[in-house]
Amino acid sequence: MTNSVDFSGRPFHFIGIGGIGMSALAYVLAKRQFPVSGSDLRPNHITHKLESIGAHIFGKQEASNLEFFRPQVLANTVVLNSQEQLPADTKSKLPQVICSTAINTNNLEYKAALELGCPVLHRSDVLAALIADYHSIAVAGTHGKTTTSSMIGYMLLEAGLDPTILVGGEVNAWEGNARLGQSQYLVAEADESDGSLVKHAPEIGIITNIELDHPDHYDTLEEVIDTFQTFAKGCKTLIGSIDCATVRDRLQPTITYSLHSDTDADYTVTNIDYRADGTTALVWERGKALGVLKLRLLSRHNLSNALAAVAVGRILGLEFGEIAKGIATFEGARRRFEFRGEVNGITFIDDYAHHPSEIRATLAAARLQARPGQRVVAIFQPHRYSRTLTFLEEFAESFTHADLVVLTDIYSAGEPNLGQISGEHLTAEIAKQHSQVIYQPTLPSVCEYLLQTLRPGDLALFLGAGNLNQVIPEVITTLCEPAKATS
Repeated sequence: MTNSVDFSGRPFHFIGIGGIGMSALAYVLAKRQFPVSGSDLRPNHITHKLESIGAHIFGKQEASNLEFFRPQVLANTVVLNSQEQLPADTKSKLPQVICSTAINTNNLEYKAALELGCPVLHRSDVLAALIADYHSIAVAGTHGKTTTSSMIGYMLLEAGLDPTILVGGEVNAWEGNARLGQSQYLVAEADESDGSLVKHAPEIGIITNIELDHPDHYDTLEEVIDTFQTFAKGCKTLIGSIDCATVRDRLQPTITYSLHSDTDADYTVTNIDYRADGTTALVWERGKALGVLKLRLLSRHNLSNALAAVAVGRILGLEFGEIAKGIATFEGARRRFEFRGEVNGITFIDDYAHHPSEIRATLAAARLQARPGQRVVAIFQPHRYSRTLTFLEEFAESFTHADLVVLTDIYSAGEPNLGQISGEHLTAEIAKQHSQVIYQPTLPSVCEYLLQTLRPGDLALFLGAGNLNQVIPEVITTLCEPAKATS
């Protein structure tokens, strides 16, 4: 794939435009008045939104989609087999075709783009070009990227800095995963999963933590560290959490933050109060008290994310009062401990956690919010065979804060099933550490079990990066029916 992005007006065509990362890029480009089109096999609210701002969406990934770009004079020509058949002026009008790592080289649309001679780019090339085009803040790290980048974007928006924002989750404040601002600032989530993080060179980079999370791409933690070290070298200013030993020992952040006041971090906190309705702490900047920070978000990991946002705000010259005001009203991104409803006294929460560290942190937040006597029911869909196998022991130890654990089978995310691991196998491993673990192989069986098992007062926490959350509306709707019948 080439990596030279043309912002002169040449069209952009996204294969798999409905993905969370792809759609954010498409949205910003379309709002900047570039011609944008794309294909996706499953139309959704994101593709509908892109259509509403002028993007052309194809419902199939077929070679014929590329015909959309051919001039009318060639409209009746047989599908071309080589770029030499195209006149030079026609070639210049062909789109830049954008793919993610999820697009297989056997994809017919991808192969047609190569045959036509379209420039083919990875989505990270487009993000890198946008980062270079702005005064950029890029948030990296194994965990907390979406929340931290969303919080920073919201803070800058509330402070009147009008940023452009691209994140890996949807945020109510800008009704999606992206917004186009009119200022020089851009806030972006920078993903390490496929190694493309090394392409980004922002003005300000943040690294929240470093762990092995994508064994489908990395064999060892050292390979992950190499990727983050390359990213760090490209940042003019690097902000890092020294509560992560790997960040502390293997990188040299320009500015540091920590939840522990006895460290020599630039930003620390004291007087921490973790409550069911949020978190408060006194923030210190290099030994000087800045003031009290209040968050609606729960638990220590979100306080750490907020400290990263404070550091960014101070670099950009914001007064602490402006920073604190924005952070205090930030509600979080969707699927990050997202409240989905309450029926018959049962609270439903949806969370994207899919790594053992994330599950532990999210369940700790749930336990914090749970009332005395309230059960925390963790419903988990493992994500990827490679991740489940690699972290089998860690997953088995991640559910200590749950009263009941319900597992379903592994969401493959496109990986082949080599028969080495299954949801049932993981259930057996968790059962060695936990007395209440149930396996339900399919989403319908999960739904049926929950309808029979959930009781008033339960906090039902749905965990995973796959499609488990599709169960939530069905469970809520079914639970509502008896209430309607007796009302």
